[in-house]
Amino acid sequence: MAKYIFWRILQMIPILLGITLIVFLLVRVSGDPVLLMLGEEATAEQIEALTKSLGLDRPLYVQYLSYLGDVLQGDLGMSLRYVNQPALEIVMERLPATLTLASTALLIAILISIPAGIIASVNRHGLPDYLASFLSVFGQAIPNFWLGIMLILIFGVTLQWLPVSGWDNPWSVLLPAFTLGASLSAVLTRILRSSLLDVMGQDFIRTAHAKGVSPVHVIFGHALRNAALPYITLIGLEASSLMAGAVVVEQVFAWPGIGLLAVQAIGSRDMAVVQTIVLFAAVIVMSINLIVDVLYSFIDPRIQHG
Repeated sequence: MAKYIFWRILQMIPILLGITLIVFLLVRVSGDPVLLMLGEEATAEQIEALTKSLGLDRPLYVQYLSYLGDVLQGDLGMSLRYVNQPALEIVMERLPATLTLASTALLIAILISIPAGIIASVNRHGLPDYLASFLSVFGQAIPNFWLGIMLILIFGVTLQWLPVSGWDNPWSVLLPAFTLGASLSAVLTRILRSSLLDVMGQDFIRTAHAKGVSPVHVIFGHALRNAALPYITLIGLEASSLMAGAVVVEQVFAWPGIGLLAVQAIGSRDMAVVQTIVLFAAVIVMSINLIVDVLYSFIDPRIQHG
């Protein structure tokens, strides 16, 4: 297992290199940050001086190699929007907020989807099954920004039960996390229901019933464990969607995470911050996929990574 993890980490290196190149090129062709910083009234001499000081007058390949060399030394550049602040420092300040939001949203999605999926599969073609299916489709169809606004109006403005912005209050995370986790819980519920129905029709489940094993033990001791692989796989695949959805949710709730920071950085052409955020997001998604692969071996001992 240790060897497998080591090789998976090595495989991340060329992927990250490719991501740095793509983001570097996209940021460079999206607009001139010098004009944005100086404004339309800047003189040609001012533009030329700032362009030279930022190294933007050099060929693109030279800029990229210089950027790559700095990254390998832990220097991800200086922010253009936050003057004299390293981009890495700015992102690290916002990262805990996003990780808190994403992990809470994932926890909410799991807490909703596991009981909903079990109840729907046990009561196949019954009212609970139809209700769970309806809520799953409904949860996927609702846009995050609309759900977030509705939650703010109901629980923040009308009932005044929960805070609607910032993260100073421990309860501040509930509304944005539920907004982010609602669509994920809908997808997880459907995949768990489908996987449980497949497992519960197999011979070893019928044998357990024939031996007089209680239905609760059959579900939690046999069926759920064997149905967990597609469920966990989907969690890994949806990790990128969770990060992307956080951008919208952080905007709605003014949540001070890297999603909100990314929108601000793109708007101000803050290249160093944008590149740093993308790198962090890529590392987080790849790390989640690695954790999912490792969990396979614990859930099903027949799966061994060489």
